[in-house]
Amino acid sequence: MATTLGRRLGVADVVVLGLVAMLGSGVFVVFAPAGAAAGPWLLLAVLLAAVVAGTCVLSTAELVLAGGARGPTFSAGYTAGYVAARERLHPVVGRLAGVTLLIGGVASAAAAAGVFGAYVLPSNPLVAGIVVIVVATVLNVVGVRTTARSSWLLAGGTLAVLVVVVVVGLLGPGGEETVSASVTAAGEARGVAVPVPQASPGALGVLSAAGLVFFAFVGFANVATYREEVRTPARTLRRAIPIALGVCTLTYLAVAGALLMGLGTDRVGEEHAPLVALVDTGQAPALGVLVRIGAAAAAGSTLLAVLVGISRTAMEMGAREDLPRSFAKVCGSGAPWRSDVLGAALAILVAVLAGPVASIALSACAMLLHYAIVHAATLRVPGRRTPAWVPAVGFVLCVGLAVLLPRTSVLITVGALLVGWGLAELSALRARHRPPAQQEEPPGERAA
Repeated sequence: MATTLGRRLGVADVVVLGLVAMLGSGVFVVFAPAGAAAGPWLLLAVLLAAVVAGTCVLSTAELVLAGGARGPTFSAGYTAGYVAARERLHPVVGRLAGVTLLIGGVASAAAAAGVFGAYVLPSNPLVAGIVVIVVATVLNVVGVRTTARSSWLLAGGTLAVLVVVVVVGLLGPGGEETVSASVTAAGEARGVAVPVPQASPGALGVLSAAGLVFFAFVGFANVATYREEVRTPARTLRRAIPIALGVCTLTYLAVAGALLMGLGTDRVGEEHAPLVALVDTGQAPALGVLVRIGAAAAAGSTLLAVLVGISRTAMEMGAREDLPRSFAKVCGSGAPWRSDVLGAALAILVAVLAGPVASIALSACAMLLHYAIVHAATLRVPGRRTPAWVPAVGFVLCVGLAVLLPRTSVLITVGALLVGWGLAELSALRARHRPPAQQEEPPGERAA
């Protein structure tokens, strides 16, 4: 999500930009599968996911401030893990980091599209999801970007909708079985090929739920993105990170608590659009329209940002010849349109095959593995400001939560990573064996 900000961002601006990224599509759907896994311990799972997200955002900020990412745009922070792993660990590990980021982003885009469809057109969510992916891709190709002013409006609107949900959940009748406009997760959340993940019971269920809730925090990377656009970057980021993460954590705890009280432990895991089901159960069906509008806006914003991140990752990997060089080429608007089209096509494929709930599990698994690599790269930063125990603990937590996600999701993610990693290695091998005459000169040298 690029901006038109210049070098004027303060702490409040960075906090709002981070909140817009975190308070996206995840909060509107992730508590259904997480609630099914954790049961009455859902709040504990949210706290654990927040701790993991905290270590990840600190490591990401360390890499950004250390210069592991270059450039004043969104892509600088989004690809910091890929660039740093390639330069500080090994190019092979860097390619793995890039592939995990691409797969996590594609699954996240599919999940966001699924959330949009579930809340906007519950009778046919897949069609609505595909349409919104196409529209978001066209907007990205022509160069539409989010500004600071629109971020303030979007963050305020999303928080207002969530406040309504919390109030209805806490003050409503609590767990009554009433007719709801929300369809249950058993039907519409399932894709044509990938089943809805089944969680483990007990303590393993809480850990699995924490991994799923981590999906709702993944936008935290935006807090550390704007190094080149803030006043006094180190001080601003170190102030903005705990504020944004704290506000997001408190919001998620309040929403999770309201869902448990308003719907009951069993029903939380059954609803495909749990926030709409909550306001309907609270005998305030008119508020369902407000929740659907808020979910559509949040999911659309998330989709725009994630698709930009996918295309910029593919562009960066293409520029370093870890993917075919054609993915680094840009059109008149400055967008890498081939990468944009590739990301959209893969997101549509995952949306059809997996559905939103399975897409969340796939994205969470891939992103947890990506941030495990980020932590490993952070440990190699000389003179780092973050204590070594933060990335060390974060590495263990990320790997642990990733492997404790539902088994089917882990196996599919690992299979996709092996295929993507293999293709990246083949692309790099082909680039190394290309005759010198075919090597492209940098744009600056060609101009000279």
